[in-house]
Amino acid sequence: MSRLDSTGRREPFRAVLGFTFNHWARQPGQVAWVSGVTIAGTLAELFTPLYAGRLVDAVASGTGAADAALWALGAMMVLAAITVLGRHFAYVGLTTMTLRTMSDVAQESFARLQRFSTDWHANNFAGSTVRKITRGMWALDLLTDTILIALLPSLVILLGMTVLLAWHWPVMGLVVAVGAFVYIGLTLGLSLRFVAPAARLGNAWDTRLGGSLADAITCNPVVKAYGAEAREDRRLATVMAKWSLRTRRAWLRGTWSGTGQLVVLLALRAAVIGLVIWLWLKGQASAGDVAFVLTAYAVVHGYLRDVGQHVHNLQRSVNDMEELVAMHDLPYGVPDRTGAVAMGVTAGEIAFENVTFHYGSHHEPLYRDFSLTIQGGEKVGLVGRSGSGKTTFVKLVQRLYDLTAGRIAIDGQDIAEVTQESLRRQIAIVQQEPVLFHRSLAENIAYGRPGASLAQIEQAAMLANAHDFIVRLPKGYATMVGERGVKLSGGERQRVAIARAFLADAPVLILDEATSSLDSESEALIQEAMERLMEGRTTIVIAHRLSTVRAMDRILVFDRGRVVEEGPHEALLGVEGGAYRALFEKQVSELAKGLAV
Repeated sequence: MSRLDSTGRREPFRAVLGFTFNHWARQPGQVAWVSGVTIAGTLAELFTPLYAGRLVDAVASGTGAADAALWALGAMMVLAAITVLGRHFAYVGLTTMTLRTMSDVAQESFARLQRFSTDWHANNFAGSTVRKITRGMWALDLLTDTILIALLPSLVILLGMTVLLAWHWPVMGLVVAVGAFVYIGLTLGLSLRFVAPAARLGNAWDTRLGGSLADAITCNPVVKAYGAEAREDRRLATVMAKWSLRTRRAWLRGTWSGTGQLVVLLALRAAVIGLVIWLWLKGQASAGDVAFVLTAYAVVHGYLRDVGQHVHNLQRSVNDMEELVAMHDLPYGVPDRTGAVAMGVTAGEIAFENVTFHYGSHHEPLYRDFSLTIQGGEKVGLVGRSGSGKTTFVKLVQRLYDLTAGRIAIDGQDIAEVTQESLRRQIAIVQQEPVLFHRSLAENIAYGRPGASLAQIEQAAMLANAHDFIVRLPKGYATMVGERGVKLSGGERQRVAIARAFLADAPVLILDEATSSLDSESEALIQEAMERLMEGRTTIVIAHRLSTVRAMDRILVFDRGRVVEEGPHEALLGVEGGAYRALFEKQVSELAKGLAV
């Protein structure tokens, strides 16, 4: 079982390395190839000091040992060529391997995000989430390079050189082994216990910084409307100051860590050089042996020095990937059940059967043992005060949340037993504030039916009273609408959303008061389009203005998760002291006051 940290999550290094190795396991051949050629190139470098020592001995012996000197030189050149080729092929293989892994991680992260619950998305900044993914992707690149191209050769060199030196002089091998062990232990301890906590906090503020930037940029129209540019500058400056403070601490800790590592390396250098000179003075080492040891130590020293940087990179990449990996550990808010099948809807009858539901943070359920049936093709309006359960009703129909008890069925099929994709294809939604992609108008209209032809898109736009304003645009249906449709007016966005629902041609339709904040001309066009859209479909209308539900077959009056009244408009108005009549009279009174002013 994985060890957990103080927050209940898997310990970061274990979690990140496990995540990385699981992705490597998808490419075993590529990993083996990169590792193999890296080790081959490193082993060639390992034996180079040995032949350097033989070359010095041959030169010291005089011209009679010319053949031995040339042979040693040739061996060194061959080893150098193997080292170069090994590194070259390792990087070529690593490029293919890393790009595939980064692509897999990005796509899988995006897929998970798309399937997280509505609550999760409501509670997380989009900018922060994007930052976690992009930072984690590039950290994965650094982590892969560090392990396969940096730490693996370092391990081969340290072990191999220690064995070679110990073969000639056991005490020399012991000195190098102890020095390397102390250096690596110190490096790991400083990185994991001293630098990593500060780096983790710095990354958390980096994520918050990204979220603050995205929040202000996304809401720029509101910023401009209130002349709040300077206020947002100050808000960002506050976040930036905290980010800078946390990041400075992490960087300074890294500097102190590096200095400590260099001190240990200097002590090891003095010990090795002093020992080989002592061996030479004792007659236990030739000039070539001294050259061998000095060359060997130069290689070891270089790798040990780099190990400090490699461990730092390892620690940094783990910190940078930590939030991404934690996101992959999160469960889906509402997963498809095992064996879920595709849903098929014909009549569109919706039945709530003894439904009990409460939001996770609430102690009391909103719905308790709630039952209700909407007949296929029936047009139903949902009215009631804010928080009475209207919006939750349609969210449960879409299965944005799972029930505490009971079931919801469409045409007798339990929506919890079908795939969410197939369920939501049977439901078209026009929201009060329609969301459009920063794509062309044609793409936005065809979102519910991606393969639709331009003729079908235009037909849907005509039914939605959107065609006329679209063809007046410079690029017509190819016009880009801006982020969230910002280039269009509210009425135009609504008509595009209605056109999208027309083209989706789903048997169940949900309308969230689409005319509540529009001018009278836009409202008339949209009301006409919605009446056409409702024909032949089971329709649920969330009504904030009661005038929009006059023509409904039935009106459901919600209060605290219960339907307290139901019936057509005229019948409910006739109920003396009824809840619907009270709501209606209040709205008429407020309208009269507004006209009087």
